[in-house]
This record gives sequence, C-alpha cells and structure tokens, in this order.
Amino acid sequence: MESPWRAEFFWLALLAFAGLFFGKTTGLYVIGACLAVLAYLIRQLYHINRITLWLRAGGKIPQGSGIWEEIYYLIYRLRRRNKSRKKRLVEMLERFRTATAALPDATVVLGPRDEIDWFNEAAGRLLGLRKGDIGQQISNLLRAPKFAEFLRARNYAATVGIASPVVEKGQLEIRVVPYGKDMRLLIAQDVTQLRFMERVRSDFVANVSHELRTPLTVLRGYVETLGDAGEALPERYQKIFRRMEEQTTRMQKLIDGLLALTKLESGAQADLKRVCAAALLKTVCDEARLLQQDGQSLELRLESGADLLGLEAELRSAFSNLVLNALKYARGDSAVTVLWRDEPGGAALDVEDDGPGIAAEHLPRLTERFYRADAGKSGAGLGLAIVKHVLTRHEGELKIASSPGKGSCFSCRFPEKRLLRNRA
Repeated sequence: MESPWRAEFFWLALLAFAGLFFGKTTGLYVIGACLAVLAYLIRQLYHINRITLWLRAGGKIPQGSGIWEEIYYLIYRLRRRNKSRKKRLVEMLERFRTATAALPDATVVLGPRDEIDWFNEAAGRLLGLRKGDIGQQISNLLRAPKFAEFLRARNYAATVGIASPVVEKGQLEIRVVPYGKDMRLLIAQDVTQLRFMERVRSDFVANVSHELRTPLTVLRGYVETLGDAGEALPERYQKIFRRMEEQTTRMQKLIDGLLALTKLESGAQADLKRVCAAALLKTVCDEARLLQQDGQSLELRLESGADLLGLEAELRSAFSNLVLNALKYARGDSAVTVLWRDEPGGAALDVEDDGPGIAAEHLPRLTERFYRADAGKSGAGLGLAIVKHVLTRHEGELKIASSPGKGSCFSCRFPEKRLLRNRA
C-alpha cells in the first residue's frame, strides 16, 4: 500500500499549486490561498461526514485516498476485531448460561438494589420465579423474615435456611456470593432430604438413648446395691463392682450428653430471659473447684457488667463444660482463668489454661461429637459439641486458640444484641 501521508502531501501540493496558479493569473494571491485552504477543508468535512454515516449505518467500507484511506482501513479492522471479540463473549455467555441452567441449585443474579437480573430454571422450580419477575427486588418475592434480615446483614460468609415458597415441606439453604461491582450471585440449595436425614438421625439417637436409659438405671441401681455391701464381698468382686459402677456412670453421662445434643438440635426455643452472667459464672466456678485436682487453681475475673439474653440452663451447661474441660486436660499444677469481658461489638467469655495445649491439626474438629484430641483422656467427646450448639442458639461463636506447650484459650463471643446492660 502506498504511504498514506505521501498521498496526502500530494493532495496538499495539488491544492497549493491550484491556489498559486489562481493568484498568479488574477493577481489575488491571498484569495487563491484561501480558496486552496477552503478546498482542503471541504475535502476533510466530506470524509468526516462519510465516516460518520458509515459508523452509524454500517455497510461497505468507504473508499478514500490519502490519510483517509488509512483511517477507513484501521477503523474497519478495529470493528472486525471487536465484532469477533463480541461473538466470542456471546458464545462464552451462552455456555455459562447453559451450564448454570443445568445446575440443580437455584441461581439468581442480583443487582445493586437486590433486583433480579437473571435466574436459571432451578430458581423457577425452587423459588417460584417467573420471567416477569426480572427487575423486581428479591425480598419482595421471598417474604421470609429470616431471608430479609440475612440480606440486610450482608454477611456473605453465612447462610440462611428457609422453607421453599413453592415446594411443599421443601427446605432451602441460601448463600450470597459477591462478584464484580455491586453484583451478587444468590445460590439456593434444596436441602430437604438432608434435613430429613438429620431429623431421622436425631430421632434415632433420642429413641435409642431413651431406650437405654431405663435398663441402665436398673443395672446401675443393682451395681450400687452390691457395691454398698462393701467388705462383705471378696476383694476380687469389689474390684469388679467398682469397674461396673465406673462404666455405668460413664454410659449414663454419654446418654445424658446425647439427649442434651438432641434437644439442642431440635431447634425448639423457649422464652428468653435475662441471665446474670456474673452470678452464673460464680456458681459454675464454685462447682468446678470441688472437682479440681490438688495444686490446680481456678480464678474468675469479671470485667464486664453485661448480662445475657438467653436460656440459663443451656448457658450453664456450655460454661460448665468449658471450665471442667480446662481443669481435666490441664496439668496438676496449672492455673485456669475464667474472664468475662467486653469487646467491640459485644462481650466474650475466655476460659484460659496453661496446660499442654492442642496441636493445630485437631483444632478444626474439636467441636465434632465424639472427637477427642487426646484419646487417652476419659470422656464421651460431647462437651465441645454441646458448647457449639448452645452458642449457635444464642447467636454466639466459639473461638479456639491453642498450641502445644503454651496452653489453650476457649472464647465464647456474644453479639451486642444478645447482651443486656444496666443503664447508668
């Protein structure tokens, strides 16, 4: 291709020569120069108009000369490139929509004001959304109070469970994932079968525990009666009965723990009352001191005057489990500190010991039922599971910090809305 600027300079030279010729012929050199400039300007305006019409209406690429030929070509190449890129983006978007539509989970794209931008077929089945709902705020269509509060909280690390508005007895678990600028992806998973299996498991554990409690009570009563005979029995029988009594006591604690967990998992919430945290912790610590080993010390420090809104029996069970665990797993000469303190956004109970500590690989699983970091220690492994469920029912959170040889700290953190403070 000929250099575009060479051709453009040819046009400039041609018009300059024409203006000079006009001036020499007429003697009006200024007018000749103005006519040459005007002619060049008209040429530019002509090509500007052509390129405007082409960009607006499309069609065949215009023909030009000089620098305008190069401009037409570059714009044409840029348009082809953008068209190819747009085609690829459309294909990618179609593949994404096809893949998302095939997902069994309901997927909804939400805009900055929680309005619906797009949703897949599963959202229609599980959430009852229709094409006419696009542009509507999702909270106007899903009228569950828990869901509305969840949206306002903007806590994207959490999930919320609601009943399906269209599937009878259906249960949904919803999470929101932020992406892009002020865009969010709502994903609703059908957990009906999962909740059913959890309920079956919970009912099974409760029924088995109840069925075991009666014969175990009878057996324990006979063992205690025979144990009361004391020295009247041979020494070897006394050892046998002591072992039997230890094991029946252990089995009784296991059943009591399972029943307590079943009750907590049932979700039944009694009327919440004001619980004096200071008095409750004093009672728990006084009871724990009766079971502490020789050389151990238990210190209670109350640095907050806040009370709790909740169920005293459940909170007492959780706090007692933490304090007794600290005493059980700590050394014989260790110190356990129980601290009730204020913190930003709420209050916390810290149960800290200077015991052997817990390895990092055990920390994520400590609140699982029957899990024990130290298999050599006695116990059912239900204490921390009960603590976790109690805190969940009180909108609290359990944080565990520990490392081998440096002790452990178990923190129960409660939000401000679960606290009752005395006004000065």
